[in-house]
Amino acid sequence: MRPKVEQYISDQIDTLENGAIFFVDDFLDFGNSESVKKALLRLEEKQKIKRLSHGIYYKPKVSKIIGELIPSIEDIANAIARRDHARIIPTGAFAENILGLTTQVPMKFTFLTDGAARMIKVGNRTINFKSTVPKNLATKGKISTLVIQALKQIKKDHVDEIILNKISEQLKNEDQNNILHDAKLAPAWIREILLKSLHNE
Repeated sequence: MRPKVEQYISDQIDTLENGAIFFVDDFLDFGNSESVKKALLRLEEKQKIKRLSHGIYYKPKVSKIIGELIPSIEDIANAIARRDHARIIPTGAFAENILGLTTQVPMKFTFLTDGAARMIKVGNRTINFKSTVPKNLATKGKISTLVIQALKQIKKDHVDEIILNKISEQLKNEDQNNILHDAKLAPAWIREILLKSLHNE
């Protein structure tokens, strides 16, 4: 017969969607930290769940076409942010990659946050949460936010016509009011690029 804590946690996991990410803290209603960790370890050994990193697990999700679907770095980061009641935005090379400005996938994924600064290893990849000022997290548009962060990474002197054209295409999918709002929070040279995209509509 399984220990009660393990049974309670197993039953709770059954109610989650496949692919759901969860943490030790999510089950502290069923026992203390140590008993929850032991229960999760047993469930991992039984392959009911899988471990992403220290204290971070997910419920396996399998596609008939491509096999097991491992949560993306962005999904993991967003789950951590929800747990910590923090805001995050992708930045650096990761922002460039999301926008299609580079095909190179970084091994280190950096997010700006108003939560705790920390680094988390997920396999051979690293999630870096970097503390920032509130202004950087005050943007509204998902695409315009990524554009600002990507351009900061690229630097003004390295922005060419190819990059500008790709950014302009991406910004066509952003709400114009978001662009206007976010342009006010961007450095002057990035503001010009954002506002110019509106005139190109």
